[in-house]
Amino acid sequence: MAALIVVLAVMTGFHDAVRQQILGSIPHVLIQRYGDELTEVPKVIAEAQSVSTKILSAQPFVSKEAMLVSRGNVAAVTVKGIEAGNKIFKQKIQSAVGGDARTMVFADESALPGIIIGIDTASTLGITVGETINVIPPIFTITPFGMMPKMKSFRVVGIFTQRGGFMDTYFAYVDLRQAQRLLEIGEAVSGIEIETDSFSSAAVVSQELRSTFSYPYVVRSWEDLFGSFLSAIKLEKLGLFIVLGIIILVAAFNIATTLIMVVMEKHKDIAILRTMGATSQSIMKIFVFEGLIIGIIGTGAGTLLGLLLAKNADPIIKGIELLSGVRIFDQAVYGMERFPSVVYSSDVTIVAITAMIICLLATIYPAWRAARMDPAEALRYD
Repeated sequence: MAALIVVLAVMTGFHDAVRQQILGSIPHVLIQRYGDELTEVPKVIAEAQSVSTKILSAQPFVSKEAMLVSRGNVAAVTVKGIEAGNKIFKQKIQSAVGGDARTMVFADESALPGIIIGIDTASTLGITVGETINVIPPIFTITPFGMMPKMKSFRVVGIFTQRGGFMDTYFAYVDLRQAQRLLEIGEAVSGIEIETDSFSSAAVVSQELRSTFSYPYVVRSWEDLFGSFLSAIKLEKLGLFIVLGIIILVAAFNIATTLIMVVMEKHKDIAILRTMGATSQSIMKIFVFEGLIIGIIGTGAGTLLGLLLAKNADPIIKGIELLSGVRIFDQAVYGMERFPSVVYSSDVTIVAITAMIICLLATIYPAWRAARMDPAEALRYD
């Protein structure tokens, strides 16, 4: 019981943590155009916002693969042009002393344009905040010396330092207007990012948007992009629930065995009660009640222990690591600041009800044996 609650809490925690990692950079809903950039941006944004009251914001973006070059090092990223209201600025960003990354990205165009990169990209390039990098998009210019790639210099004004945003490794963020000039696409954009009031509303909103934006538009929610990955985690959670449920089933046989032994030891008492007028139903109720008491005590104790362990999983893991000197949960590997463990009352309720049902079923056969006992046969040799 306790093991099942702890495992479900940990799997739920991992599921929620991974979802937050994904949604740290990915919009709830994405509107794009098949094989082409999106034009008439204000019209598309206005139509999208009028579809549902669950839509909080709709912002254009530009996205294109490019190479970052600095100090002889090269890193491949997706350069993404964004506006000032993008949710990427809600994350922790390391910026220059006394400066704000958001302000510097959208600074005066006369200065060197700013760019924000991930910590892994900065490590690959060997640079830090304030240094200059060259961005090379897949655009070439024909010259007398052949085809030359386009190159533009940017100043690193921010570096992502938050653990867990594994999607940020593949992005570099710049001002939307700078990205449009860099990619030579004029006023067009790659798509529209839709933010809803909740991640759970994305599927409904995307379905409503599809009725408005038909071909050549394509509307995808975050579940369409990464739903299969999260479904795999849910499937693992279900598998562990079944496996540990079987362990509870095996434990329930102990209840049945205990009651059978009680029936064998108390056969004289059962026979005496029968001769005194006790019915078979009353005898059966006695043993069912005894089994339920055992099940309630075991379920209650297991639930309390499981909740205690699940609620304090992170300090327990850190305490074990401190005492043993062995790293059990590497935060850098999993991209999480703490050991994930989330307890949902629905999970605990389902586990408790399942355990009680199994315990009740385990009492039926011993109680039936006791109710079917013949008093004369039980007292023949006594």
